[in-house]
Amino acid sequence: MTPTLVRQHLPHAGPTSRVASCSRARDWAEIQERMLVPLYEAVYERLEVGPPTRLLGLGCGSGLALLMAASRGAAVTGVDSCTPERLALARERLLPEAWGTRARADVRLVDGTPEDAADAADAETPAYNLVTAFEPIGCMAGDSEGLGELLSAATPLAARGTPVVLVGWGPPERCATSSVLRVATKLADPLRSTGSWRPARRDDLEEVAQRAGLRPDGSGRVACPFGYADMDNAVRGLLSTGLFDAAVAATDQAQVDKELTEALHPHQRRDGTVWMPNVFRYLIARTP
Repeated sequence: MTPTLVRQHLPHAGPTSRVASCSRARDWAEIQERMLVPLYEAVYERLEVGPPTRLLGLGCGSGLALLMAASRGAAVTGVDSCTPERLALARERLLPEAWGTRARADVRLVDGTPEDAADAADAETPAYNLVTAFEPIGCMAGDSEGLGELLSAATPLAARGTPVVLVGWGPPERCATSSVLRVATKLADPLRSTGSWRPARRDDLEEVAQRAGLRPDGSGRVACPFGYADMDNAVRGLLSTGLFDAAVAATDQAQVDKELTEALHPHQRRDGTVWMPNVFRYLIARTP
């Protein structure tokens, strides 16, 4: 995914960092978020998302996954409580004026938690029949913290047996970006704790599902290569994930930019593009 590649809990930004946050949110929406499109498509195809679908997106961020579901005819609700800048971009994408005269599904965006989505719903609103948590876990220690509580809060809003989709990074040997993410851990060493890099474990998703009282019911793997037009595009895209924020706090932006660029060089092609093959895993679990 909060809508970053991993769950982030950062302090409120001051005026200067707020400008940076808005810029990073735009970089996420315009550069990085699209890298997970193959994952969204695979999940929606497998679960036959369409007009009968009522989807609750946890940590919806700037809303690309919601937009793709809505384009299939699904009614979508997105909740996000950590990144208002990205939620503002989701509103630009998904609210009626963004669609013009085109037909669209019902869309609701909630700055808050699943409970807030329930409070905002009409008393006669049907239960959700699909819940998604598309933020991949498994590349930072502690990156699943809070996810279980979020899922537990969402479960009462869903019909019995509703599929809940969880996502994680694949094995490091199949994720070229893993070597680049280690830069964040190295630079943030004075602050390392829950933000330390660690390889994805085989049962990460199952453990989260079981803690939330969900029943695993199938899984899949999807290739999601990270491809960038040039080195600057790659650096901006990866910085927008929030994975390097602790490193910036521990050192400075120039140092992080320098070392991130160096780590990306092995993945730069002769034409200047940057290409990193990755595999992500998804789990489909069912509500009780």
